[in-house]
Amino acid sequence: MEYTKDQFHCPVEATLFLIGGKYKPLILWYLIEKPLHYMELQRMIPQATPKMLSQQLHALEECGLLHREVLPAKPPRTLYSLTPFGRSIIPVLDAMCNWGADFMEQINIQPFCRSKKSEKKS
Repeated sequence: MEYTKDQFHCPVEATLFLIGGKYKPLILWYLIEKPLHYMELQRMIPQATPKMLSQQLHALEECGLLHREVLPAKPPRTLYSLTPFGRSIIPVLDAMCNWGADFMEQINIQPFCRSKKSEKKS
């Protein structure tokens, strides 16, 4: 993807351009552990319509955060993984997770997913 020097005026704006979107941070979060097939991601993010999930995956691939591999099978299966650039967002996602866990704790909601913060308490 080609970027222009006038496209971003602030680092937060650039970050939101890359990972902003209803499901992009979740997709990246789920891919931290291991590559996943499209259908696995669809099961993990059931609120995303197939069209929306495909759009978000395409956008993440286009900006270099994701690698998409089509596996030769009948029917073909698509495997998504983080690129080295995509892996560089992990500390940001960890911070988001911990911040969200603190917020959920304040309002007495137990998170369903694991965060580094919840792992430390165990």
